[in-house]
Amino acid sequence: MASGKSLQVEVVSHEGRLWHGAALSVQLPTVDGSLGVLPGRQPLLSQMGEGIVTVTCSDEVVSFQVTGGFASVDSDFVTVVADHATVTEQ
Repeated sequence: MASGKSLQVEVVSHEGRLWHGAALSVQLPTVDGSLGVLPGRQPLLSQMGEGIVTVTCSDEVVSFQVTGGFASVDSDFVTVVADHATVTEQ
């Protein structure tokens, strides 16, 4: 990955915004399987399944248990809109 490249990530659910920040990568559970997102990814819209969203930052890893919803990737901005989501402990 090129130096200085990052993703802007936002994780939201019906309860509101759970997390927002810069990340190196994101791992998403979709209905078709696991999807990894790195900077420079082509735009996409995917239906979320049930599982763990993992956001890898330069200094931490943040995880969320999600059920349903959608994930959008556009111009290095990842938006996860989950039907239900909770922060998981690492």
